[in-house]
Amino acid sequence: MSVKYDAPAIERKWQARWEADKLYETSEVSEKPKWYALNMFPYTSGDIHIGHWYHFAPADTHSRFMRMRGYNVMEPIGFDAFGLPAENAAIKSGIHPFEWTMRNIERMRRQLKTIGAMYDWSREIATCVPEYYKWTEWLFLQLYKHGLAYRAKAPANWCPSCVTVLANEQVIEGRCERCGSLVTRRDLEQWFFKITAYAEELLDFSGIQWPDRVVTMQRNWIGKSVGAEIVFKTEAEDLPVFTTRPDTVYGVTFMVLAPEHPLVEKLTTSDCRKEVEEYVGMARRESEIERLALGREKTGVFIGAYAVNPLNQERIPIWISDYVLPTYGTGAIMGVPGHDQRDYDFAKKFGLPIVVVIAPAGWQGEELEAAYEEPGTMVNSGAFNSLPSNVGWERIADFIEDRRMGRRRINYRLRDWLISRQRYWGAPIPVIYCERCGIVPVPEEDLPVLLPEDAEFKPTGESPLKYNEGFVNTTCPSCGGPAKRETDKMDTFLCSSWYFLRYASPRYQEGPFDQNRLKYWLPVDQYIGGVEHATMHLLYARFFTKALRDIGLIDFGEPFTRLFNQGLIIVQSHKMSKSKGNVIAPDPLVQQIGADAVRAYLMFIGPWDQGGEWSDQGIGGIQRFLSRVWNLVQVEVSRQKTEARAPKFQQKSQATGAVVRDPPSTEDVRDLLRTTHKTIKRVTEDVEKFRYNTMLAALMEYTNYLLKAQQTDVVQTRSWQEAIDTLLLLLAPSAPHLAEELWAERGSPYSIHDQGWPVWDEVHAADEVYTVVVAINGKVRDKMTVPLTISEAEVGKLAIAREKIRRFVRDGDVSNIIYVPGRMVNIVTG
Repeated sequence: MSVKYDAPAIERKWQARWEADKLYETSEVSEKPKWYALNMFPYTSGDIHIGHWYHFAPADTHSRFMRMRGYNVMEPIGFDAFGLPAENAAIKSGIHPFEWTMRNIERMRRQLKTIGAMYDWSREIATCVPEYYKWTEWLFLQLYKHGLAYRAKAPANWCPSCVTVLANEQVIEGRCERCGSLVTRRDLEQWFFKITAYAEELLDFSGIQWPDRVVTMQRNWIGKSVGAEIVFKTEAEDLPVFTTRPDTVYGVTFMVLAPEHPLVEKLTTSDCRKEVEEYVGMARRESEIERLALGREKTGVFIGAYAVNPLNQERIPIWISDYVLPTYGTGAIMGVPGHDQRDYDFAKKFGLPIVVVIAPAGWQGEELEAAYEEPGTMVNSGAFNSLPSNVGWERIADFIEDRRMGRRRINYRLRDWLISRQRYWGAPIPVIYCERCGIVPVPEEDLPVLLPEDAEFKPTGESPLKYNEGFVNTTCPSCGGPAKRETDKMDTFLCSSWYFLRYASPRYQEGPFDQNRLKYWLPVDQYIGGVEHATMHLLYARFFTKALRDIGLIDFGEPFTRLFNQGLIIVQSHKMSKSKGNVIAPDPLVQQIGADAVRAYLMFIGPWDQGGEWSDQGIGGIQRFLSRVWNLVQVEVSRQKTEARAPKFQQKSQATGAVVRDPPSTEDVRDLLRTTHKTIKRVTEDVEKFRYNTMLAALMEYTNYLLKAQQTDVVQTRSWQEAIDTLLLLLAPSAPHLAEELWAERGSPYSIHDQGWPVWDEVHAADEVYTVVVAINGKVRDKMTVPLTISEAEVGKLAIAREKIRRFVRDGDVSNIIYVPGRMVNIVTG
């Protein structure tokens, strides 16, 4: 055996070779099917930790696998570079956000390259450079021109620590998702994207292969409700109310308005005004998440006014409560405490009547201990008594429509996407305000609107650029008069809602993307990222894609055909975080034991979609496995080099060209073939489904098997040489450097990553096989070995495809195939 396995040295060698040869740079080629493999790009936080590796390395394994299967694979990389961390760093240290970000990109690029991934670095993008955000601005203008971007005053989630507005999706349990501060509410002029126009289409996941969990999360977030809008009369004006339960309208005993509802001011009586105003002020300081929290004690105030139920003409007291939101439905609900638990809790708290109008089976008029929310029989409902509640639902909906008391309606929980941010480090909103002309888009030829370098970053609750006169003061493009620029920035999720399109032509200057390259590469074939992005990035990217399709810029409606969510790395039973002091830095590991060992260990610690726990001791097992592979091949290379003479029956390995011979068929050879082909099948199916832990287990078993077989005469066979090649080919996606080195040492053609993926033979891969004779019109012509579980259709195809049979049977001659399982296949011609 020759040299010791020096993983770091081998990896540096091959990474330099791959980069010099531009092995992983991609172009549009017609002779191969394309495969666009994309990982969610990293934020420029400054350092790559082992959690990043857990996202990137296994994903690269699948990309390499697809390349070896004959696909033209593009695996690009870039950086999500706008956002609060850079701005906060500028405030804290005095470093300009651009400088801070570019330093981090340089460091992260260097770290990412040590993974040994097949990234096409010629396609690298960063969302914070003008060459990119020029087109972010341009795309904003296209949505604005088509009525999908608008400005409006609306209550917004406000983070007092970050001093900026947050989208609903960025508020987690009432707190800012970035800093954890309690979120409050403010009324502000904001820019929105009309994502609600796509609510119904966003519920359709046909044609894409996404995890059920993400599909469910998006559907719940969109929150489609089918119901009716019923109009209640008040002293001031009509009060429309949306309900999903028109069958319960006879059970309404109170109305509840959102504290922000415009009718509150008009309807509140003088004796109730002070208490109402205090309550409204309190509610406006709370986030939507807080107001909707489960188990929260109900609060509210009577405003002194009444509404009239249009079906039974009863007067109903009107209250306000923070559990009703101004942004859902009409901002008002009809209180049906008998059949809605929140209403029941409210009625119990304030002593309001509870009327049963949907009776459960066997109900005898007794008082309910909780709201009955299931189907039943209608009671206390006038002409609709005795109807099953589902029938009553339809009848009452028809009744109110016929008498113009309301209408059937579909409502969505989804709100329009608020994109305004009152910070500096983001893409400018390309809009100008003119007293004479109003809102004026920046002309496309004037893009990009550049961020000024001399900005003040200290947060004030307004955009830092509001007081930068050189930026704010400008000329109206329409009338030429004095005007002011918009100083808010776009939500950084806008940058990531189209970055996957830019990768197709990252240096293109005539538009956001080259149409020909876009049509070749898009949509993304495989997207990989965390489930935590389900209701933000993944939802926004779907909306943005559909909007660009309708504008006519692209011809597809879904950005990502397949989606996979990786799990999380756990260290010391906790998610990695700086505060817990359990962040694992990969750089020292790469320098000590090599990237291949880190890659393989991350894939071995557990199912990739579930995550796993990092163990410094556990990685030693992977090191030993890779060393066994090294030793196995080194012994074989040494044996081939020192063999005194060629065997009697000379033949060359298809893969290596080494001279080998096959002795007469032996059980050892059959066992080697069976083990090899079963391993190919197992590894292939595991990689296809991202089951990397079991894939590596199969490779470990196969390596151990080959180490034992190496002590037998089977090493003199062609099958043995093919088995060694198979091991390296199967290992190549997971440990690309080691596989490349050993492949080269065997004298095989460069690069192993350009070789074809091994294909298994079902006969060899079967656990049990038997021999059947093949006859034509009853006359035996051949024999073949088939798996025990083969179907009649499959055995017929195999029989017709055999060389001896094709001498006697031409295409179209076969009229019937008779199969006697385990014995005979008879091909009938004529």
